[in-house]
Amino acid sequence: MWRKLLLVSSFCFVSSAQADLQQYVASLDDSMWRLSESSPIECRLEHDIPAYGKAIFTSRAGKDLNLNFSLDMWNKPDQITEAQLISKAPQWRPGVNAKEITTLTYHKQFNGEVPRKAAWSMLTELSKGMQPTFYYADWYNRTDKVEVGLSAANFGGEYRQFRSCLSTLLPYSFDDIAFTVLNYEAGGTALTRFSKHQLNRVQEYLSYDPDVELVFVDAYTDSYGGRSVNQRVSDRRADSVADLLVASGIEQSRIHKTGHGERRHVASNQLSEERDRNRRVVIKISKTI
Repeated sequence: MWRKLLLVSSFCFVSSAQADLQQYVASLDDSMWRLSESSPIECRLEHDIPAYGKAIFTSRAGKDLNLNFSLDMWNKPDQITEAQLISKAPQWRPGVNAKEITTLTYHKQFNGEVPRKAAWSMLTELSKGMQPTFYYADWYNRTDKVEVGLSAANFGGEYRQFRSCLSTLLPYSFDDIAFTVLNYEAGGTALTRFSKHQLNRVQEYLSYDPDVELVFVDAYTDSYGGRSVNQRVSDRRADSVADLLVASGIEQSRIHKTGHGERRHVASNQLSEERDRNRRVVIKISKTI
């Protein structure tokens, strides 16, 4: 009951300040949604808010289905500001009750971020034709109130495409492949079965990500055999992995490969399990942010 009273009092507060209310929401004619990114590593749905900025829903590749929402403002908050997020009916749907989604805090000079669960609720409300709306006090004049709404007009088609994109996201992220260790069978350049799977993941991810900046390929051997032979083996391993990455779309100039031979062991060479760990190629990837 107290939550209902709080919500009602909030609406009364907003209504009493109508004379000082700054409203930002796209009209029926101006409301535009667009799928600005659609790939197996990122899905992004954007909505322009005239004279204010844009609303952005983003989901990225990873083990779990994630969703981020950002209210990208032209003028960032000048101080910490408490805000209320409400789902309300647009003007052309009178009589439909509003409901609170969440409360949040805008941090100074940062865009408005919404928790994951509330972001999913926003999409659900939009799909119902409702208008997720932010209310907060103007950080330049605390007596003025600001209302920022996301229009549901023209939402359905782009939302279906967004959901279709979500179904194609890779089940692993950049962080999962940015540091990958590949191990080899004894002698030669044959990867273990598990390492072949790991390398396939790296290749697949890199084929979709245009922001990869540098890839470092460092190859190592165990200490069995002659030192010069081991050096050549590590060189061949580095070359073979680099060639596969080039085939994934990474420019040769961005790949730095080094064969270290039997140097820099990570385990003793007394046991076969330890030698298995030393026969490795380490892939380290950096990307622009």
